[in-house]
Amino acid sequence: MLDKLNNLKYRFDELSDLIIKPDILSDQKKYIQVSKEYKDLKKIIDKGEIYKSILSNISEAKEIISNEKDEEMLEIAKIQLDESEEELPKMEEELKFLLIPKDPDDSKNVVMEIRAGAGGDEASIFAGDLYRMYSKYSESKGWKVNLVDFNEGTSGGYKEIIFDISGEEVYANLKFEAGVHRVQRVPQTETQGRVHTSAATVIVLPEAEEFDVDLNMQDVRIERTTSTGPGGQSVNTTYSAIRLHHEPSGITVSCQDQKSQHKNLDKALKVLRARLYELEVEKRRSEESLKRKSMVSSGDRSAKIRTYNYPQGRITEHRIGMTLYDLPKVVNGDIQKIIDKLMLAENSEILNASN
Repeated sequence: MLDKLNNLKYRFDELSDLIIKPDILSDQKKYIQVSKEYKDLKKIIDKGEIYKSILSNISEAKEIISNEKDEEMLEIAKIQLDESEEELPKMEEELKFLLIPKDPDDSKNVVMEIRAGAGGDEASIFAGDLYRMYSKYSESKGWKVNLVDFNEGTSGGYKEIIFDISGEEVYANLKFEAGVHRVQRVPQTETQGRVHTSAATVIVLPEAEEFDVDLNMQDVRIERTTSTGPGGQSVNTTYSAIRLHHEPSGITVSCQDQKSQHKNLDKALKVLRARLYELEVEKRRSEESLKRKSMVSSGDRSAKIRTYNYPQGRITEHRIGMTLYDLPKVVNGDIQKIIDKLMLAENSEILNASN
């Protein structure tokens, strides 16, 4: 542990010098990379200093106990030894988790897509509920939510909704939300009072910076149209809506949320970059066997990850066998405790695999 910490301290000192060099300050890509590594390492270095202090206290207390004759000093040393030895395993455990290599995308903002699945109108309503849940959660974290595009359901909610979320460590928290979410409840349109099961798919993409993806605009066909409402109803007469066709990949992105064509183009390009970046990320992850085996963040969009059972007020997180009976709080954005458990499960998987 000490060897690892000393090596990291050496790298941290290097970064401290690099971050103020003119050639780094003038290169945005390098500066962001160096700043991020510096920030991540600082958390470990600070915790490592506390760890070293505990080890020093143990060593000092043992030396006093071995050599000291004064009863009062001996008593103080024994108390210090007991407290430090009790604190040491907890600190070692915290450091183990901090030393797990971070997902390089954890600090990124995200682009989220929620698509209604099986269940007709009820699935669209549920997709709307999920959008509200993530909006409320983002609000509690101080994150900013921006709508990109949506296709409303005929009875409420959304057949599909795309939005981006920006803030601190957004992808680190929300990446676990990717997959199929199921809802079990009596639909508003159900006259017999029968419980139906519907589903919606959540996609979470790390937002790509311009330098993350080599996007050649010559490969992008831009289509400008008028914005439309539900059922194809025209809602304005200006050509502000944007549809991008990326010819090499076949990816199509639409955005009509803003009245400004320029703003819609910016938002659409953000989504396109995120989807292209995801292709690169998936390629990288497919080479990492641990990611393929992981039950927590496999990235499999067809995997059923969570069920929201309204009659019993129950949430079931299938990947880790977690059951909660506070569904009203969860659907109002209180999902951090679920995310924390998923983070812990994934970190434990990584630790076990490395042992």
